[in-house]
Amino acid sequence: MTTKAYLGQARFLDMRIKSKIQQIDSLRELATSCTAVLSDMPRNPNHGASKVESCVLKIIEVQEGLKDDIDALVELKKEIMATIHAVEDVELQTLLEKRYLCFLSWERIAVEMHYSIQHIYRMHDAALAAVTEILAGRPA
Repeated sequence: MTTKAYLGQARFLDMRIKSKIQQIDSLRELATSCTAVLSDMPRNPNHGASKVESCVLKIIEVQEGLKDDIDALVELKKEIMATIHAVEDVELQTLLEKRYLCFLSWERIAVEMHYSIQHIYRMHDAALAAVTEILAGRPA
């Protein structure tokens, strides 16, 4: 795995968490929009579960997956944070945190750190080299 891929794992996990939150919101909306149908006809006892019940079950299932993903993201961010903090230069640490833990754009990082975007790119190259050395020194 490349250094950028290692550091970028948190972003993809974060996107997956946001997607599951959107799924839960959509399922909740579907569950609350279901309406009861009143009829004097006898109900078929072999008829499947109600729409509300199936929506609630799906919500619970997605929430369990969401909980697991959030736990994984917290652990991954702790690991990446420890790697970033092993970089000696504090400015490079800040750049890596803003990019790979806060998921900021290059332009925003440049503005917040008061550097040109070209200088941010050069700093990023140096930061990646430092992280590569740190990762190479770890036992596999």
